[in-house]
Amino acid sequence: MATTQRSAAPRRPTNVSLPVDTVAAAKDLGINVSQACEQGLAAAVKKAQEERWVSENWEAIQSSNAWVEKNGLPFTKYRMF
Repeated sequence: MATTQRSAAPRRPTNVSLPVDTVAAAKDLGINVSQACEQGLAAAVKKAQEERWVSENWEAIQSSNAWVEKNGLPFTKYRMF
């Protein structure tokens, strides 16, 4: 699903330097180097965005955790488990 969305996006030619033996092994195994690079870059971008979100929201997360430690989870008496 996400691959389809990315492949429909406008493309920009980019030069990437990769180890010769890794590219040769990928070609030997029938791996599309461009797609593999795109998937790896997309995963790295997602991870960096998640880390940035946590960093930017760290104080709010800590505040919420402290509130729960002090007061317990909201609506606990209504939980069925």
